Amino acid sequence: MNRRLEVIAAERGGWFTRPDAVAAGYSDSELRQRVRSGQWLRLSFNSYVDPRDWPADEPPWERAIRLHLLNVRMASARLGDVVVSHQSAAVLHGLPVWGTDLARAHFTRVASGRARTGRGIRIHRGTPAVDELVEVGGLRLTSVDRAIVETTCTTSYEVGVVLADAALRMRLTTPERLAGVVRRHRRRHGSPAATAAAQFANALSESVGESRLRVLLANHGLPAPQLQVEIRDAFGRLIGRVDFLLAGVLVIEFDGALKYGNTADVVLAEKWREDRLREHGYGVFRVCWADLDHPRDTAARIWQALKRHTAGSGNKQLLVP
Repeated sequence: MNRRLEVIAAERGGWFTRPDAVAAGYSDSELRQRVRSGQWLRLSFNSYVDPRDWPADEPPWERAIRLHLLNVRMASARLGDVVVSHQSAAVLHGLPVWGTDLARAHFTRVASGRARTGRGIRIHRGTPAVDELVEVGGLRLTSVDRAIVETTCTTSYEVGVVLADAALRMRLTTPERLAGVVRRHRRRHGSPAATAAAQFANALSESVGESRLRVLLANHGLPAPQLQVEIRDAFGRLIGRVDFLLAGVLVIEFDGALKYGNTADVVLAEKWREDRLREHGYGVFRVCWADLDHPRDTAARIWQALKRHTAGSGNKQLLVP
């Protein structure tokens, strides 16, 4: 990218248009060649970005979010009387958007107009209330609560739990405020999922994986777990803080890919912790990302572990808060 186009793209926030490229001295054939080779990526509205300065080891989900935000900013500047909404608003609020499609930037018209879907964008119909609109990073968007509700209504209950758990944990909303917005939108298509997600949400769920695991346990009739429990020995010394504790006897830990790191000291410390839990009569069951994709089998294994440790815990004194 030549210096003139670099300046134009920087002024726009990282994106540029075909007319920008032509004005900077590029021909249409050069533009097409750069898109074909991957030097430039095409957004909607015949707009483009140059990704070559982005981190080479950027995880795919972070790359998807980066592209999505560029598309949101570009489309916001060109659409006019719209607000960012749905999962696009959730991204701008800093919420995890597991299970949502980021291929399109989502907007809601604040004035009359029809819904439409095009390359890279989707415009919804609706009239957000004044208290459902905020400004973040110079963009108008729907509030955290409305973004959770509208995204859940168009995706799934599980997505809603992930969003609501995160919003509560980050103190971006409260159970009462979220419940109030859910009630306001109770006539929306898909609102039962949003209602159920808001009721099930828990601020103690510390990750997407933990939120999904809570849904899995509930869907298969397992006991509701205690979350983030500190387990201590008979002298009050902390053995460990565990993700979930089921029926007072079975510890369930969600192993995210980056949870413990790779150092030998961390691995040994975790092994010591798990050995101590077992010495005090607790069962330990680990769940990883792949297990969440096989919920029936994972639930059956947890049920077996729970029955086994419940049967053998008759004389164990529970030392939890």
